[in-house]
Amino acid sequence: MSSSGSGKDLASDGTNSPSDCHHQQLLQNLGGTLSRYESQKRRDWNTFGQYLKNQRPSVPLSQCNCNHVLDFLRYLDQFGKTKVHLLGCIFYGQPEPPAPCTCPLRQAWGSLDALIGRLRAAYEENGGSPETNPFASGSIRMYLREVKESQAKARGIPYKKKKKNTNPSKGNDEPNSTMHFS
Repeated sequence: MSSSGSGKDLASDGTNSPSDCHHQQLLQNLGGTLSRYESQKRRDWNTFGQYLKNQRPSVPLSQCNCNHVLDFLRYLDQFGKTKVHLLGCIFYGQPEPPAPCTCPLRQAWGSLDALIGRLRAAYEENGGSPETNPFASGSIRMYLREVKESQAKARGIPYKKKKKNTNPSKGNDEPNSTMHFS
């Protein structure tokens, strides 16, 4: 939520590391700007760091684990804009319901997936080890898979994993650039 302080050093309290200050100064001197992705990644990293600071007791980034990440993802649901029908809702499974209902708004799976990708990269760029990256945890992947499947069912669009085209010489209407996640 706060965009002050870069939160670059995992063991720090949100102050800029010397190398980060130098990098920011270099960008400003050269008139360079961050890409949209880099800007979003920095905002996401700062938001997550602020979320951890606001926990009682406060959680240092160096002690963050996948449970903190899962709590953060659930916390973000309150700001979601995707209607996810509950199992008992009369519109459950309907892609385009004819009337409004009281089902909750949630973060869309694609938004959460992209967020985790940016945070995973930011963690390692800010000194975190790939082996201890809480954003790369199996429980995070499982949570995202469950969100994806439940949102697809709630909208009546069953999620089916596409099979890789093993023989590209055969005519196929599906694009070959589809990424498959397991």
